[in-house]
Amino acid sequence: MSYLQFVLMHVLIGFVIYFQRSSASILLLATWVGLFFWIILKNNRNNEALMAAAYIAGAEVFYRMNGAMIFYETGKYSVILFLLIGMFYKGTSSKTVPFWIYLLVLFPGVVVASFTLDYDVVFRKAIAFNLSGPVCLGVSALYCYYKKITFDHFNYVLLLLLLPLVANLSYLFFYTPSIGEALMTGTNSNYATSGGYGPNQISAVMGLGAFLVCTRLFVFKDRVMNLVDVILLALFSYRAIITFSRGGVLTAVICIATFILIFYQKQNNFQKSSLAKKFIFLLLSAVVIWSFTAIKTEGLITYRYTNRNAAGELKSDITTGRAELIETELLAFYDSPVIGVGVGKAKKFRSEEAGTETASHNEISRLLSEHGMLGLVALLILISVPIVFWTKFKNNYYFLAFMAFWFLTINHSAMRIALPGFVYGLALLYIVDEKKDPVHRKRLAH
Repeated sequence: MSYLQFVLMHVLIGFVIYFQRSSASILLLATWVGLFFWIILKNNRNNEALMAAAYIAGAEVFYRMNGAMIFYETGKYSVILFLLIGMFYKGTSSKTVPFWIYLLVLFPGVVVASFTLDYDVVFRKAIAFNLSGPVCLGVSALYCYYKKITFDHFNYVLLLLLLPLVANLSYLFFYTPSIGEALMTGTNSNYATSGGYGPNQISAVMGLGAFLVCTRLFVFKDRVMNLVDVILLALFSYRAIITFSRGGVLTAVICIATFILIFYQKQNNFQKSSLAKKFIFLLLSAVVIWSFTAIKTEGLITYRYTNRNAAGELKSDITTGRAELIETELLAFYDSPVIGVGVGKAKKFRSEEAGTETASHNEISRLLSEHGMLGLVALLILISVPIVFWTKFKNNYYFLAFMAFWFLTINHSAMRIALPGFVYGLALLYIVDEKKDPVHRKRLAH
């Protein structure tokens, strides 16, 4: 199938699930079974496990918002399972020791939680909600770190990550084809324009979709393909913006800028001239998309991004309460710096200290509060290992952009979905161009 056919197929999936919501469970089950046997039958020869995990990571929010998941964390469980199967066939690099340590330091927090969590808290759910994301990241890193993958197969991974986002995009347009006064009630995050689901997560996945199709404009030179990507870029950007959730949009902008900067530096003078034209086109497109959105929202979106309410008055807290959440978690770390308060306990601690029982939006402060010094060790591993890797091998145009997506997303949405952890793993792949780098590829194999 061609790229356009794949895109149209997923537009159709969004259409079908909107008009027959119960079909989501059937489609997810069929997809899951198909991907599972695809890995087994292919023996993961071409990193089919990574491709399958990419598709599920991209589809998680879409199927979760339609009630198709058996468990709330089914998406993360599936990514973990597919990558473990892949490791069974291909193993892992001997250099993955830091990520084994990362996974190990997470589990003392579970022991602490067994003593600190209240009796009315369902222990399994509390642990799964707070640890499935970090474990998903750890398994993704174990699979990807120093893993050789050809440039073509890497692009297949990104394609399979993108396609379910297209289905989600299609669904959102059927759910709210147009916006008007009835939906524009203020400058807070808007559930009506987010398919009735969490604007924060929809903004994150739409932002990732915009980033992926934007990078395709630079990587692929095909007029039909580029035209499709320009249309998708406009649609993804528009749907991300009208969620009124800023995190995913700002993350996408930073990731796009980071990718273009690295990609531009790798090109020769003639190629740089062509890229400059594309960059100007992107800037003009961004102005048009923003202006169109501002008109459709009657200026409310401008108020949102300048931290004002519907009346145009400046708000006192630009973080929409997230700063207070971080403050209480750092207080928990201060109270229990060695072993932390235990996995899942930060939410109850916040209730006792601030009177609000809200789940964490920041994975960094959550790790510190619930795991103490071991959480700090985990963070140091996650930050330092990729930096060392990047100083050795600067052959992945996406590295800094992927790391930016991970870091920024976990700072506004924690690890409630599989995407930030999975994308973190993709940054650690060693991408080889079989035509340009045969010597280096062989040397790395040893």
